[in-house]
Amino acid sequence: MRDRVRGCLLGGALGDALGAGIEFQSLAEIRQEHGPAGVVRLTEAYGVHAPLTDDTQMTLFTAEGLIRASVRGRSKGIVDPPSVLWGAYRRWLTTQARTSPAGGASNHADGWLAAQPVLYARRAPGNACLSGLRRDTMGTLAQPANPDSKGCGAVMRSAPFGLLGRGAETSFDHAVEGAVLTHGHPTGYLAAGAFAWIIATVLAGASIAEAALSALGRLAAERNGREVTAALRAALSRAMEGAPTPERVESLGGGWIAEEALSIAVYCAVAAPDDPRVALLAAVNHSGDSDSTGAICGNLIGVAVGEQALPADWVRELEGYELVRQVADDLVTEFENTATVADAFGAPTLSWAARYPGH
Repeated sequence: MRDRVRGCLLGGALGDALGAGIEFQSLAEIRQEHGPAGVVRLTEAYGVHAPLTDDTQMTLFTAEGLIRASVRGRSKGIVDPPSVLWGAYRRWLTTQARTSPAGGASNHADGWLAAQPVLYARRAPGNACLSGLRRDTMGTLAQPANPDSKGCGAVMRSAPFGLLGRGAETSFDHAVEGAVLTHGHPTGYLAAGAFAWIIATVLAGASIAEAALSALGRLAAERNGREVTAALRAALSRAMEGAPTPERVESLGGGWIAEEALSIAVYCAVAAPDDPRVALLAAVNHSGDSDSTGAICGNLIGVAVGEQALPADWVRELEGYELVRQVADDLVTEFENTATVADAFGAPTLSWAARYPGH
């Protein structure tokens, strides 16, 4: 479990970093700058080698929100997970407005993650994420934030919902509730739900292709699921044509909107299931939202193969590698090894409560 969860979050960070420097370039521009094969290794973006962007930042805060919701639920006996996620994402929003943690890294009053200096970097965050989290009221399924937005910003942060070991349906529901905090269009939040469903199903032992087919069955129950269904079907159909190519990727869209980002990621992961390098490079070398499609593909590949099967030379280069790995381990600790951080009544140990306050 620990290897697969680490693989998921580190794989996502790898895809994010691979695509960071080419996110706003056309395929022709990518090839002109990096050669006919495009990007073939980790490069520099935002003045940093192999950087984490908003995709990985928000994924880490998703994991933190889920841990803190669990801590609150078992210690207080009552919890509203979307409210705790809202707080986590608002802490991420603070990192986009400051250059360092308030009070310094060792003196932060609101948990461990928000005290990490590496997260205080603004790297092309999505407008819907920013505007949704700046609202005075939290978006809900009945009254979602940005009801016309179906950008990929809710999908790219939703892998942790699938890592809870609580079943695909629970993962789907939690991801939808987390998505409507910023992305209220049904396609935006259903794509996030489908992604979490796929992650959970792969974690339970299915292949990525099997999990995507399973997600199609779940989407059949959704009145507004047609766009996500069509995008997943297109991805699986393309994957039957052989190894991934930029031209086949671009036939699925640019990845700026939710269903296209999910489609591209699933296509690359299914078309190259045994070679993480090939899948990740295919997911970023196109004229579109390269870091987001790379991150989503990396989450899928990573949960399927585990940390040990990811390119070790790339993983070691990642900005914030130890941080991503630690969040993955903490997620496993809270949901799989709860007794190590709780007393007999479910209350967190003092050190765990300081690290993940239950609010």
